[in-house]
Amino acid sequence: MLTTKIFKWRFLSSAFLLFAFSTIAFEEVIESFPLNQIRITHGPMAHAQQTNVRYLLAMEPDRLLAPYLREAGIGSKVEPYGNWENTGLDGHIGGHYLSALSLAWTATGQPDLKRRLDYMIERLAAAQIRTGGYLGGIPNGLTAWQEIRQGTIKADLFSLNDRWVPLYNIDKIYHGLRDAYLIGKNQQAREMLIKLTDWMLDLVAGLTDEQIQLMLYSEHGGLNEVFVDVATITGEEKYLELGRRFSHLKIINPLLNEQDELTGLHANTQIPKIIGMLRYAEATKNIDWINGAEYFWQTVTGNRTVSIGGNSVREHFHSSEDFTPMIEDIEGPETCNTYNMMKLSLMLFKSTSEPKYLDYYERATYNHILSSQHPEHGGLVYFTSMRPGHYRMYSAVEDSMWCCVGSGIENHSKYGEFIYAKQGEKLLVNMFVPSTLDWQEQGIKITQRTQFPDSNQVSLKVNVEVAKNFTLKIRQPNWIDAPLAVKLNGKLITSQFNNGYVAIDQTWQDGDTLTFELITKLYAEQLPDGQDYYSLLYGPVVLANKVEALQNEKLSFVADNSRMGHIAAGPTCPPRPCQSCWLARMTLLRVLLEFRVHWLFESINISQLLRTPMSPWPPR
Repeated sequence: MLTTKIFKWRFLSSAFLLFAFSTIAFEEVIESFPLNQIRITHGPMAHAQQTNVRYLLAMEPDRLLAPYLREAGIGSKVEPYGNWENTGLDGHIGGHYLSALSLAWTATGQPDLKRRLDYMIERLAAAQIRTGGYLGGIPNGLTAWQEIRQGTIKADLFSLNDRWVPLYNIDKIYHGLRDAYLIGKNQQAREMLIKLTDWMLDLVAGLTDEQIQLMLYSEHGGLNEVFVDVATITGEEKYLELGRRFSHLKIINPLLNEQDELTGLHANTQIPKIIGMLRYAEATKNIDWINGAEYFWQTVTGNRTVSIGGNSVREHFHSSEDFTPMIEDIEGPETCNTYNMMKLSLMLFKSTSEPKYLDYYERATYNHILSSQHPEHGGLVYFTSMRPGHYRMYSAVEDSMWCCVGSGIENHSKYGEFIYAKQGEKLLVNMFVPSTLDWQEQGIKITQRTQFPDSNQVSLKVNVEVAKNFTLKIRQPNWIDAPLAVKLNGKLITSQFNNGYVAIDQTWQDGDTLTFELITKLYAEQLPDGQDYYSLLYGPVVLANKVEALQNEKLSFVADNSRMGHIAAGPTCPPRPCQSCWLARMTLLRVLLEFRVHWLFESINISQLLRTPMSPWPPR
C-alpha cells in the first residue's frame, strides 16, 4: 500500500564499457559488439552522447598533460587545471580523458576526437621516455615510489606515503592506455602500457605479498583488472601473477564465505577491486572467486541500492538494515559507484547469462547515469541526493576535476555498449534504444526504431546480403505486464521463451521486420529496509514530480573551483510532514491521472521530462 511518504518520484536518467576480451583459459559465452558497429540514432542517449563530445572538445589536452610533463622534467606551455588536478590528484583526469576520447571516437567516428587521442599519446610517450617507463602526474611521485621500492609503506585509506591515493591516480593512466590501444586503436599506447606495467613489476619485485597487501589498504582503483588485461594482451603469465598480488584479500576473503562486511567501507574503493577479482577469476577459472564476486554484486544491488541503481551515503556503504542516512543526507549515491557496478553487472551477465544483471544495468542506465549529465551544458554530477526536495551540483568544464567528472566523460559514449550482443551466431537485443547494428562478420544489419519510453512500440528491421538463417533473441524485461507478442512483417509468429529472451529462429530475408509492444505498468518500489518511502516506476524508469522546493533561494547548480564544490551544500528543506502529506496525495493523484491519459492517447513525452533537470520530491 502506498503511504503518504512518497520516496523521490523522478526521471533520473543514466554506463560502462565492458570489453569482449578473450581471456586466458576462459571463454565467455556472450560477447559485446565493438562500439563502432553500433550507432544510436536519436533520443535522449544520442543527445547525451553528442553533448558529452562537446564537453570533451572544450577540455584542453595541454592542461591535462601538464602534470605528466612536469614530473618528467619537460616544460609545459600552459598551467595545469586547478581543483583536484593541482592539489595532489594531479593527472587523474588525463587518464580518464584517454578512455573518454577512445570511447567517443569509436561511438561516433568523429575524427577530431581521434586526433586528440593520438596527440595525447604522443606527448605522454615523450614523458615516459624521460622517466624510465614510469608515467604519472603525482607531485614528486618518483620519490614516493622509491620509498615503496625500499619497503617503506605508510598506507591510509586516502593516502600512501603522504601522497593523495597515488595508486588510484596511476590506475587511471593504466586504464587510459589500455583503452587507447584496445578501443582507440593506437598501437603506441600498447607499448606504453606494457612499459608501465614492467615498471610496476620491478617496483614491487622486492616486496612480500604482505607488504603489497598493506599498500592495498590505500584506494587503488582496479589495478588488478588492468594487469590481467595486460596478461591477455601479451600472453605473459607474469602480468597475471601481478594481478593476483594486487588483489586485496581483506575485502575478497569474507566474500568467499558469503559474509557481508561492507558497512562503513568507502564504497567506490571496493567495487573496482571486485571487478579485478572477477577478471582474475575468469582468467584462472577460479570458481570460488567468481562466486565471491556474484555475492558482492547481490548484497550491493539487493541490500544497499535505491531505485535509481545507486548506492552509498557520503561515499560509504551504510547499514543495509537502515536507509535513514540515504533519506536525510545531502550526499547520496555517487556516480562513480554506478559506473563501476554497471561494469561488474555486464561481466557477470556475460559469464552467467542471468537476466537480473541486465535488469540492474538497464535501471541504472536510465535513472542514474543518463541524469548525471546536464542536458544543456554537459556538466556532470558527483552526488545524486535522495533527500526529498534537495538538488545537485553540476561540474564546470574549467573548474571541476572530480573523480565523477573522470568517469562521467566516459559514461555518455557507452550507451551502445550492450544494446546488442552476440552469443555464437545468435544475435541478442538487450535494450530498446533507437539504433543500428552492423554485424560485419555475419553480413547482418539491424535497425531498431522506437521512442521508448514515450511509446511502447518497437520495430527491428533485418537487412542481410543474402538470405541467412540465425536466431534473433529479444530480451523480455521483468517489468513488462504481458509476454511479448512478436509479429514478422505484420503477422503474429510463434516464438520460444527461455531465460529472459524470446527467441526467433528462421531464415531471414532482406527487409524482414519484427514489431512488438512493451506492455508495461505503473508500480511502486519500497526502500530496501522497509521504511515507508516508495519510488513510482513506469517500466524501468523512476518517475518524478518537478518541484521548486527552494524557489525563494538564489542557488547556483554549477560548482565553483573549491575542493568541495561537488557537494550541494546550500540550504536544505526542513521536514514538513503536513505539507508533505498533502503534496504527496495530490501529486499521486495527478501522476495516476496523467498516466491514464498516456495509456489512452500516448500524450506524455517521457523522454522530454527525462532530459529536464529536476529537483527531487518535495520535503516530507
